[in-house]
Amino acid sequence: MDFCSNMRRLRKLKRLSQSVVAESLDVSQRTISHYENGTCQPSIEGLCKLADILEVSIDELVGHVTPEK
Repeated sequence: MDFCSNMRRLRKLKRLSQSVVAESLDVSQRTISHYENGTCQPSIEGLCKLADILEVSIDELVGHVTPEK
C-alpha cells in the first residue's frame, strides 16, 4: 500500500473525518483530501504530526515494509 491509501484507511479506522484531521494539522480539509488522492504530500513535520494523530509509526503510514531476514 502507498501513503495515500494508508492514510485514508488509518483515518477511517480511527473514525476521524478529514475535517478533524485537518484541524489537528492546522491545514484545510481540502489539503487532507489532496493527501489522500495523491495530488500533494505533507511536509516531514506534517507527516510526523499525522502519524501521531493516527497513532502509528511513520513507516506504517507511508507503507514502508522491512524485509524479513
